[in-house]
Amino acid sequence: MKKLKAIIASLALFAMFAGTAAQAKVEIQWWHAFGGRLGELLDEQVNKFNASQDKYTVVHTRKGNYSETLNAGIAAFRAGQHPNLLMVFEVGTASLMAAKGAYVPMYQLMKDAKQSFKPNNYIGPVKGYYTTTDGKMLSLPYNASTPVLWINKDLMKQAGLDPEMDLSTWKQVGNALDAAKAKGIDCGLTTAWHSWIHLENFSAYHNLPFATKANGFAGLDTELSFNSPVHIKHIQTLGKWSQEGKFKYLGRRNESGANFRAGECMFFTESSAGYAGIKKEAKFDFGIRHLPYYGATEAPQNTIIGGASLWALSGKSAEENKGTAAFLAFLSRTDIQAKWHQDTGYLPSTIAASKQTKKEGFYSKNPGTDLAGIQMMRNKVTDNSKGLRLGSFDQIRGIIDEEMEGVYSGKKTAQVALDSAVKRGNVLLRRFERANK
Repeated sequence: MKKLKAIIASLALFAMFAGTAAQAKVEIQWWHAFGGRLGELLDEQVNKFNASQDKYTVVHTRKGNYSETLNAGIAAFRAGQHPNLLMVFEVGTASLMAAKGAYVPMYQLMKDAKQSFKPNNYIGPVKGYYTTTDGKMLSLPYNASTPVLWINKDLMKQAGLDPEMDLSTWKQVGNALDAAKAKGIDCGLTTAWHSWIHLENFSAYHNLPFATKANGFAGLDTELSFNSPVHIKHIQTLGKWSQEGKFKYLGRRNESGANFRAGECMFFTESSAGYAGIKKEAKFDFGIRHLPYYGATEAPQNTIIGGASLWALSGKSAEENKGTAAFLAFLSRTDIQAKWHQDTGYLPSTIAASKQTKKEGFYSKNPGTDLAGIQMMRNKVTDNSKGLRLGSFDQIRGIIDEEMEGVYSGKKTAQVALDSAVKRGNVLLRRFERANK
């Protein structure tokens, strides 16, 4: 009798654990680069998805900045310990595309999981960056932004300037900086992401090639070309302003964002996604303007995106891939996209999200929040203004930053610095081309 009871108890315990196992959610690992306010908003999205269904659990982990996250993903893949989803910033796109077999293309992932997926729902400039030449989307555009000019209206008033003055050209910005210096304002202009804003987007905005072969979209045998007279003029101007105390260099990435949000700088060229942090932290009256351009050129054309997309890495089970696809479908929902856009300043990746945001009156209640989208979609894109697809581009950006620092410090002319950056960058492009033929 005791043996029978023991057997029954064992069977009951086994059934309990078996039932628990059967009910366990499939875990989806997502590695990303967001901290601060953006990290909080990302966490909110994940929690909402996890609560919306009972099959999958997304677990997100921050792996550092964009470069660190990409490197962590590559190292983990080689060790067979990679996540299901990896956030890859836009300059890593060419590297991921070249890593055949390392990812499941989004169009294939969604098809296999029988998830509704319509690439034409995504806005053109965003979709094109992560799509092959034959129209196949490889990754989900998650956080796409474009640079704008942020202004501190309080400091403008202190400088004796009208906060609503025209700042559409760099000449007008220069005149305002003269007024700021005359009033003793220590930081007239600062910037984040020097290469992305002042060379990459500068090129697109002025319809100039950053590199040959349609900025790398048309082939790996591309060469850098951001040392034209117009490029040199702009970087030399920044160097001159730096020496005169009108432009303040505060770091290669977005270190300067803290200074602007603290009210120290009058102007700040930064991503439209600066909105999340500025809105939360700024104790001053701020505004958003279009990125300035040179009036003697045919600008403005259109700016290009920055940010990142989500890549589904290969080597996962079919059930995990279904969960990844379900999460990507969730992130693409109009309500999710609209809220993300409104909370962060990132562009709405879908046309429907943009329309919903406008219908809700968000743009009229928050003046300037629609400028990024208008600026990026103002003209039909050209080979010079649809984006960049260059190998080893993260390292090339490091070279550019180093050379531009020489200009800001007065140790190099813009001509010498940009010629050197082009020459050094081309060495990396040839190395990438040989490795991926």
